[in-house]
Amino acid sequence: MTTPIIDLRGISKSYAGIRALEGVDFAAQRGSVHAILGENGAGKSTLIKIISGVVQPDAGEMRLKGQPVRFSTPSAATAQGVVCMFQELSLIPDLSVADNISIAAPPRRFGLIDRKAQLSRAAELLARVRCEDVDPRTLVRDLSLSRRQMVEIAKALGRGPQVLILDEATSALTAQDVQTVYDLLGKLTGEGVTTLFISHRMHEVEALCDRLSVFRNGRHIETFAKGERTDAEIVRLMIGRDVTAKYPPKPAPVVRPPVLKAEGLEWESALKGVSLSLGKGEILGVGGLDGQGQKELLLALFGVLKGVRGKVELGGRGLPSSPVDAKTGQPRVALIPEDRKTEGLMLPMSIADNLVTAAFDRITRSGVINPARLDAAVQDGIARLQIKVGSVTDAVRTLSGGNQQKVVIAKWLMTEPDIILMNDPTRGIDVGTKQEIFRMMRDLADGGKSILFYSSDYAELIGCADRVIVLYDGRVVRELEGSTITEEAIVGASLNIGTAA
Repeated sequence: MTTPIIDLRGISKSYAGIRALEGVDFAAQRGSVHAILGENGAGKSTLIKIISGVVQPDAGEMRLKGQPVRFSTPSAATAQGVVCMFQELSLIPDLSVADNISIAAPPRRFGLIDRKAQLSRAAELLARVRCEDVDPRTLVRDLSLSRRQMVEIAKALGRGPQVLILDEATSALTAQDVQTVYDLLGKLTGEGVTTLFISHRMHEVEALCDRLSVFRNGRHIETFAKGERTDAEIVRLMIGRDVTAKYPPKPAPVVRPPVLKAEGLEWESALKGVSLSLGKGEILGVGGLDGQGQKELLLALFGVLKGVRGKVELGGRGLPSSPVDAKTGQPRVALIPEDRKTEGLMLPMSIADNLVTAAFDRITRSGVINPARLDAAVQDGIARLQIKVGSVTDAVRTLSGGNQQKVVIAKWLMTEPDIILMNDPTRGIDVGTKQEIFRMMRDLADGGKSILFYSSDYAELIGCADRVIVLYDGRVVRELEGSTITEEAIVGASLNIGTAA
C-alpha cells in the first residue's frame, strides 16, 4: 500500500477543558479528493487547523509524505506545500486583488515590490480560476462575495499546494463558479495534488470526492470509498441517529392578510420593478440564480439602500428609511444577512456581546446596561436556538459555523420582529443545524411571524416555502405555489425559460 501524503495518528486537542478531537487517526492519499464530513462542532475545523499549522495538537503525531512533521505556523505548513482556504476568508478588503494574492510573498525587484510582476501573476492566477473579468487592481471590498471566494481560491493556488484544504469553498459561489471549481480540482488531482474537501452539500461530495471520512463529537467515526454508503447512512454516521423528516410539514393553504406589499421596486441596475406580497404567518421563498437582485431586494426592504424607487406598504407605513427604522417601527423588520462573518457578527467580541447588539433597549435603562437584564437576555437567546457554547465570554469566532449562524438569528429574534428577511440562512452549515433552522422558521410562521427568505438551494425553497417568487435580471419572472413549486419550475424560471406549470 502506498504511503499516505498526510497521516495523523492519535491526534487530540482540547480548548478550555472541552475536547475538540480525541485520539483521531486520519490519512489521505496523494492525488485524491478526500471529503471530511460531520456536523458543525464535530471537530473538522480543529483537524484542518492542526494540519495547516494554525493550532498545535495536545497529543499525537502527524506525518507528511511519511516523515514526522509539526507545523508551528501556517507559513511553515505552506512552505511544505500544505495550503488551507478557510471558510472565513482571509482577504483584506482595502487592498487590491493583486496585493491580496501575493501578500505573503510578493515578487520583488531591487528589494522593492515589483508591481508589474505582481499584476501579471495575479492575472495569470485569476485566469486559472476563470475570473478574467476581475481587474487585479480592484479593491477586494468592491467585489461580490462569490468573486471574493474565487480570488481566495486563486490566492491558494498561487502558493503551489501539494495538499489543498478547502473549507466550504463553494458555499458562496454562483453555479458557474462551482463548475469552475469542479474542473479545477479535476486538473489538480491529475497533477498529483491532494484535496481535503469540507462541504455540507452532499451532491458536491458525490461529484468530486474519492473517499469520505466522517467525524462526530471530536472522533473519527469511519472512512470509506465513494458509493459504499448511501446519503441516509452517511447522515446517520454524522449525527449518530436516524434522520426524521428533513422539512417540517406545511400548513394547508389559507388566505393570509398581507403585512408587506411592494410594487415596482427599482434600484440602480439591480432591481427593475420588483412586486411582491407577503402574508401574515407566511414563508415566501425567493429563488433564482445568484446575483439577480435577491440580495438588493432584502437590503432595500431593510432600509439599507438609498434611492429605492417604487411603492411599499409595510403595515401602516412605507419603506424603512434605515435599518434602525426597520427594526423599531411597526411592523418590526429583521434581516439575517448573507455573510455571517462580515455582516452578522463581530468576530473578536464575545458571544454575549454579539447576542445583544441588536436589542440594547432590552438590557439598558437610561443608556446604562443592566447586568441582570443582560444575563437574562443572553441565556434566553442561547436557550431559544440551543446554541452550543463553552462560556458566553468566549469570542464568537471560536464557535462552529452552525452555532455562529444561530447567534446571528438569536440576535435578531431578540428584537421581536414581525417580518424576518433571510439571505441564504443555511449556507455552510451542517444537516442537523439546517433541520433546526427549518423547524424554527415554521414555528415562527405558525406563531404569526412572516418570513421572506432567499436560498441558493432549490430543495430548501421546495421544502420550506408556502410560495416562491423567482427573480431574473432584477425582475420577478414567476410565482409558484402548492404543487407548482418544483425543481423544474424553479430552474426554468431561474434561466428565464418557460416551463409547464
